[in-house]
Amino acid sequence: MTDDVLIYEKSRPGRTGFSLAETDAGDKNVDALIPEKYLRAVPAELPEISKPELVRHYVEMSTRNHHIDKGFYPLGSCTMKYNPKINDTAAALPGFANLHPLAEEGNCQGALELMYNLGTMLAEITGFAGTTLQPVAGAQCELVGLLVIRAAMKKRGNVRKKIIIPDSAHGTNPASVIMAGYDVVQINSTERGILSADDVARVMDEETAGIMITNPNTLGLFESEIEQIARIVHDAGGLLYMDGANLNALLGHVKPADMGYDMVHFNLHKTFSTPHGGGGPGAGALSVTEELIPFLPRPMPAKDGGRYYLDNDRPDSIGRMHSFYGNFAVLLRAYTYICHLGSKGLNRVSENAVLNANYLKELLKGKYELPHDTICMHEFVLSGSQQKKRGARTLDIAKRLLDFGFHAPTIYFPLIVSEALMIEPTETESIESLDRFAAAMLQIDREIDKNLELVTSAPHNTPVKRLNEVQATKTLDISYKG
Repeated sequence: MTDDVLIYEKSRPGRTGFSLAETDAGDKNVDALIPEKYLRAVPAELPEISKPELVRHYVEMSTRNHHIDKGFYPLGSCTMKYNPKINDTAAALPGFANLHPLAEEGNCQGALELMYNLGTMLAEITGFAGTTLQPVAGAQCELVGLLVIRAAMKKRGNVRKKIIIPDSAHGTNPASVIMAGYDVVQINSTERGILSADDVARVMDEETAGIMITNPNTLGLFESEIEQIARIVHDAGGLLYMDGANLNALLGHVKPADMGYDMVHFNLHKTFSTPHGGGGPGAGALSVTEELIPFLPRPMPAKDGGRYYLDNDRPDSIGRMHSFYGNFAVLLRAYTYICHLGSKGLNRVSENAVLNANYLKELLKGKYELPHDTICMHEFVLSGSQQKKRGARTLDIAKRLLDFGFHAPTIYFPLIVSEALMIEPTETESIESLDRFAAAMLQIDREIDKNLELVTSAPHNTPVKRLNEVQATKTLDISYKG
């Protein structure tokens, strides 16, 4: 039975969930130890509640939210994989957890060594020469990469004006291009769902600074003409940026540098675990060629003999992009993940991710339209167009999945697929989990014919039922009405 009582309604005067030790002076009155100018004129209206009631309240609240420890989370392009708890154990080590960001370099050699080693590992994984760990998200990493391109072009004598992106690009790609001061040139995917080198050649010119390509792309397909595209762009003096959101498909098997890219960004909170969603936490990293290292943000972890330090002496750097040195706790978790798996383990990540995606695709493609019926990489995109013709939108299917205990996949993206369902099972899901998800999707398809209203009014057994999403956005009401 769910508890719909607010914590403030459980509050009773005088109850407390904590106790403070006496001070050396034998005083438990904290207010007496704080200067009066820092005290509130009116006490904060906080709930007064016992520790057991407090714990039960928030545990019960946590069960209402869907998360990766509770069930399958096939969010395409977001990589909601299981997060090993050893990562949290490492992040909680006192030497890391209690480290102040303003500590002198001599007092944080362990953290600096970790950051230096992580940057080296990421460069090795992708085949590049150097890495910055400063960006705090994939989107910010895109901006950093584009600013690096701009700085490199300026050093050559012409910043140029345009960046090419495909129609299948993540929405942050064109936004980052504009923020970096470039114009967007969009090219369409072919009938095979990939870019044509000939199409790139037609728009590439001396005013084009580069191209941003996700590989595999957001359709889950490998851009097989990437080597030809790289030659075309490089021959015209441009640079290649790889959006690394889909790097799970390549780990240990393909290095972006070998494909001709000049840089790649990591979503460390996707490819190398770490819980994410709801705005964070996140961390980016950008690995680049030797030519582009001077332009990376400062400071950068560096090594001089056996001493680690932060290198600020970088005259060509684009400057600081974030306070301090990035989201260190996420960097630490990524480091733990890589060390724990090793090179063979990273190979298995991509192998299992690709296997799981193709297995699930084959189970579903008979009832759901598959725009590109070919071997996919770590994710694939279905269309709910056939279901829409029978009265149920992709949104309805997504809502109905909640009743089966599954989070919905990404819907309505990429935009080039009508009624898109973008599904990424990740490498950490078992075959039994995939079978259950496929069975739910197939049952929903049958329900559309047998009981359409059951689907279009879903969800039915979640704490919050079907919302008027437009009204909820425009008239936000978070008050409790008993």
